[in-house]
Amino acid sequence: MRIKRIDHVAIAVAENDPALQLWTTLLPLAPGPRERVATQAVEAAFLLTPAEAEACIELIAPMPRGQNAALEKFLSRRGGLHHIAFAVEDLAGALAELEARGVPLIDRVPRPGARGHQVAFLHPRAAGGVLVELVDA
Repeated sequence: MRIKRIDHVAIAVAENDPALQLWTTLLPLAPGPRERVATQAVEAAFLLTPAEAEACIELIAPMPRGQNAALEKFLSRRGGLHHIAFAVEDLAGALAELEARGVPLIDRVPRPGARGHQVAFLHPRAAGGVLVELVDA
């Protein structure tokens, strides 16, 4: 598996609008694209650095309410940093390699994610409690 870069860091929020206001006031970040990702039942809002092609911040809010129990549970317990995403070459191949090594996976096949990418998640057990997303980018 070849990791190309950190693609994004995701922060779980109850609502994107107040979080966008907070982050763009706190740091010199620019609001980027927003979209609903139906396969994950979230609304994603991106905050861009000047070198936006390298890495960005993704704010994720459950959308619609009641459709993403895992994210809502995460928010009720603590919120904040949700996952780190790595851009990889050959996502399907990376998943096959990880599965062959016995790494616990949430997704064994890629699924649609934000910004038109295919994504897959490793189980938090694989990384000491950190949720890791792999992005085919």
